[in-house]
Formats: sequence, structure tokens, C-alpha cells
Amino acid sequence: MRLLLVCVGRLKAGIERDLAARYLERAGAAGRVLGFTPIDLREIDESRARRPEDRKTEEAKLIRAQAGVHAKTMLFDEHGSSLDSKDFAGLLAGLRDDGAPAISLVIGGPDGLAPELRPEAAACVSFGRMTWPHQLVRVMATEQIYRAMTILSGHPYHRE
Repeated sequence: MRLLLVCVGRLKAGIERDLAARYLERAGAAGRVLGFTPIDLREIDESRARRPEDRKTEEAKLIRAQAGVHAKTMLFDEHGSSLDSKDFAGLLAGLRDDGAPAISLVIGGPDGLAPELRPEAAACVSFGRMTWPHQLVRVMATEQIYRAMTILSGHPYHRE
């Protein structure tokens, strides 16, 4: 199963980009035995529209184009459900086991995601009620993807 990480915005060289790349590499290696491909990172330029609503609408069109029509979509969004790491791993495994050809994990830009994306998504996951910079959300998302792979494979990285 293909995994795509679709992100609005590009990370500049630095700690966040290096850390996210490290977790993506680890997740790709750990996921192979579980039937997941290495994660395909797709970065979308932030919209330059003046109004936040217009920016989110433009970005939603680009997200849909990158995610693909047959992929199941999982949004990382402040309005999503709070899951623990085991539940997140189970969600990924469930989407894989349902026969979806791909899972697109989506991180919005600084303005967030367009509300019209939520009903289209197979899942919407939150990192809590606090506001996080989207650069840190990418690091947290990639770490959780890696952690999910270790949970599903029985690797001792995740501790109770």
C-alpha cells in the first residue's frame, strides 16, 4: 500500500526538515514488512490569496490533486479526533486491510485545512487542542507514522 504525506508549505533547511526526513526514512524501512511502501512526500506551495478562506480553498484543490482519487485520505487537523499512538496505528492498519490502494496523510498550511475536506476524509486526527506551527506538526506526524509502523511490527520503540 502506498503512503503519501501531502503537506502545504515547504520546510526550509534546518532541524525540523532533518528530523522529519529521519522519521520518514525510518517509517519507510519499518513499513516494508507490513505492506507499506516508503512514504512519498509531496509538498504543495502555500496559496498567495489574500483571504484565509480563499487560501484554504485553493490549497484544497491542490491537496485533492496530489492525494489521488482512489486514495483514502487522513487529515491532521485541529478539529479531528484525539487518538493515542496505538489507535493511530490501528487506523493505518485498518485502512490498509480494507484494500485501499493508498493512504494520503494531509497536513495543512498555516491557515489550516478547508472545512470541505473533512467530510471527504476517511479520518481526521488532531494533535490536541493547542495550536502548533505546521513545521512541528510535520515532525510530530512523521514520528507518529514511524511509531505506528513499530507498533504494528512489534518493535520495542513504543513503550506503554
